[in-house]
Amino acid sequence: MSLDPPTYLASLQSNIRQRPIPWDGAVRAGTLTEEQLARIRSVDKVKKDVRKQTIESDLEGYSALFVGGSGKKSVLELAAKRQDVVQYILVLLNDLLTTVPALSKALAKTGDPYQHFIPLLGHRTVTDDPIPLLTSTVLVSLMAGSRDESQAASKALPLIYSYLSSLTTNSDAGLQDIGVQEYSSLLYGRVPRAQFWEQRSETVAPLVKILRAAAGIGSGGDATASLWSGTTNPSRSGFEGSLGGGVGLQLLYHVLLVIWQLSFEAADIGDDLNKEYDFIALYTQLLRLSPKEKTTRLLLSTLLNILAANQNTLLAIAVLARLPTLLETLKTRQFNDPDLRGDLDRLRELLEEYTKTKTTFDEYVGEVNSGRLHWSPPHRNTVFWAENARKILDYENGALIRKLVDIMKQPWEDDKSVLAIACNDVGCLVREVPEKRGQLEKLGLKTRVMELMGEADENVRWESLRALGGWLQYSFDTK
Repeated sequence: MSLDPPTYLASLQSNIRQRPIPWDGAVRAGTLTEEQLARIRSVDKVKKDVRKQTIESDLEGYSALFVGGSGKKSVLELAAKRQDVVQYILVLLNDLLTTVPALSKALAKTGDPYQHFIPLLGHRTVTDDPIPLLTSTVLVSLMAGSRDESQAASKALPLIYSYLSSLTTNSDAGLQDIGVQEYSSLLYGRVPRAQFWEQRSETVAPLVKILRAAAGIGSGGDATASLWSGTTNPSRSGFEGSLGGGVGLQLLYHVLLVIWQLSFEAADIGDDLNKEYDFIALYTQLLRLSPKEKTTRLLLSTLLNILAANQNTLLAIAVLARLPTLLETLKTRQFNDPDLRGDLDRLRELLEEYTKTKTTFDEYVGEVNSGRLHWSPPHRNTVFWAENARKILDYENGALIRKLVDIMKQPWEDDKSVLAIACNDVGCLVREVPEKRGQLEKLGLKTRVMELMGEADENVRWESLRALGGWLQYSFDTK
């Protein structure tokens, strides 16, 4: 998938192309050989068709120029001490890789071309050294251009992702956009997508942070609660410029594009994606705020991929996030994009079919099984608990309660409201079915509730106190 290069990168590359390099002096100094210089001059500052013809007629020679071969060092090895030459060669090589696809494939066939460039990602001779950035563009162009899924590529990919993560976590939006676009170029198949997910603390988490900022969501439990209540504050300075947190429309689009590409692995990652990042609620909110058809299209397509592949677990979460209501609102809008309209219809049909047969109890089961709780309507509904408490305890021989135990065992540092909700639910079960207290105690719930009374979060302390109060009440009543 081809995207226009970010302005900062394009400007940097243009400036380097225009710098005069004293090539003949560099040859006399041993910075490169006469043979290497001849090949450089044959493709530098010439028309694209001439460049293409020249390289395709000498693929072996140009492969040797950039990665060495037959006992000869590459031009980058020889010129290692000349930063100006290294920068120029990296820009030239990236130009060649993007205009002559055969070169990428030829380099990939050399065995391990990445080993010659990976060390340059950690290159730090001066502040703001452009060599790591230029190297990353070469590595991405090489790997994406050849669609390489070899062992050598698999070994290099984690290191490339780690470097790109340093760009996406940078405070500079221009560098963030470069990192995101290079991610997009790499997500061409299952192997790179699987590795991207494997490194999600480095790769996915910073992108979700950008999306949360765009949706006007901060960090912590209160922010997550506001996401589910629909009270986020995007603080938009006009859709044409930026969304919440100063996230530009271009950066937003590129981040959504990367997540869309990742969503083709929905069957493997969907449940964890939602559990770890509150994905369905976040995307529902972003869809509500979406400024352009192109962002709406990516949001809908991604939701469709994720929900269609995880219907048993995530459709209930989509209903709790009020996605069906939002889709009905979107249906009244006039969209020009036929793909967008098609995805909207399919998503509506998927959710309509689900809601036809599902009850509030089914929604609660789906929420608990998702591994993350929210202040959805059932939790505070006394009628719900009166009608369903015993059913919850008996569901699949206690499977639902065991899942609640698993949820309560986790610290939930990023969202303490999960623990408060779990304590609320335990308290409701004790009050409605007091004779089952022994069953709950054997599962460790009473002990965990008592531990949570020492939590720093006041909501957790309050809900744990209320839950324990139910136990104490019935303990006294039986004496």
